[in-house]
Amino acid sequence: MTSDATATATTTPEPEPGAGSEPKPGRSRASRIRRGLAWTAAVLVLGSAGAGWWVYSHLEGNIDSVDLDRAIGTDNRPPKVVEKAQNILVLGSDSRAGANGELDHGNVSGARSDTAMLVHIPEGRSRATAVSIPRDTLITRPECKDQDGKTVPGANRVMFNSVYSVAGPACVVKTVEQLSGIRVDHFVEVDFAGFKGLVDALGGVTVTLDQPMTGAKGGLKLDAGTHRLNGTDSLKFVRTRYGYGDGSDLGRIGLQQQFMLAMLSEIKKQDALGNPARLYKLADAGTKSLTTDSDLASLSALADFAQSMKGVDPSTMETIMLPVAYDKVDPNRVVIAQEQASQLWEALRTDQKVPASAKDSPAKGGGKGARSKSPAPEPSPSA
Repeated sequence: MTSDATATATTTPEPEPGAGSEPKPGRSRASRIRRGLAWTAAVLVLGSAGAGWWVYSHLEGNIDSVDLDRAIGTDNRPPKVVEKAQNILVLGSDSRAGANGELDHGNVSGARSDTAMLVHIPEGRSRATAVSIPRDTLITRPECKDQDGKTVPGANRVMFNSVYSVAGPACVVKTVEQLSGIRVDHFVEVDFAGFKGLVDALGGVTVTLDQPMTGAKGGLKLDAGTHRLNGTDSLKFVRTRYGYGDGSDLGRIGLQQQFMLAMLSEIKKQDALGNPARLYKLADAGTKSLTTDSDLASLSALADFAQSMKGVDPSTMETIMLPVAYDKVDPNRVVIAQEQASQLWEALRTDQKVPASAKDSPAKGGGKGARSKSPAPEPSPSA
């Protein structure tokens, strides 16, 4: 038997690879491993591409947009004086619908622009100036088309924040352009739910109060000092009017400006680009309740815009309240202080430094506000 076996072994040639015979066991196992790795890699690549596409589509689908040129036309808009400077109108809206209504207890109907800032980025992109427009300012509203395309007639002596509820964000842009003579390049609107979500995605924002908030009329109650605020408390913070300073809308503007600087500093400090999970969380929260002009209404456009702004340090951003005076007919309202405001608008329009005289508002809100830089002590929890 031994000789037969030996003969068989010596007379039967080994099959050539690929000739249809079974390969050697060792080679078969290696081939299966290689094929398995190749298929695994292919699945991972395709899966990653699919996930990336889903993420991109999801985030981009979060963004709503308004075509400003179509909504307000191009003929009567102010000319752009400095080509590479940018002017962005930032709106914070409280629609009181859905999640927004839950955040504000649903006790007020309609939609309003609760916060409005015109942010000027000069040609060199090294600094920024944010001008807050008091919501109680009496203005002349121009004739506009609302979001359904219906004509809304102009009106005199209406509150600035009513423009949004009557005719929508495009009319707010048109109103600001009429007031300032400045061409608004872009507008960005974030509603209550988006604001809360962004703060929570950041893990909170740290602010420092120079005086306590008493919590009057359901507002936020905080001692003087440093606090780490979650999304809900941050929303209460920027909407606080009574129980802090002189209880005026002008005093609240100081809180809003300082909170904005604190939040921008927090975003820059976290540098989420190195942490994809955190980056997605921030992007999802930031875009979920976002409305922009049509030129900014894509992730690529927003990313390009953000990249162009990377040289702007939040700690050097100048915050100014539009100079106003108390109205002689209704002291609960304010009117634009034309002498100072004209200087302010001219400086921004021509990309010049704002003179001190343009910042001297006859009407001033009480309260020093919050500081974006925290002192040494640990912040007290307020979540």
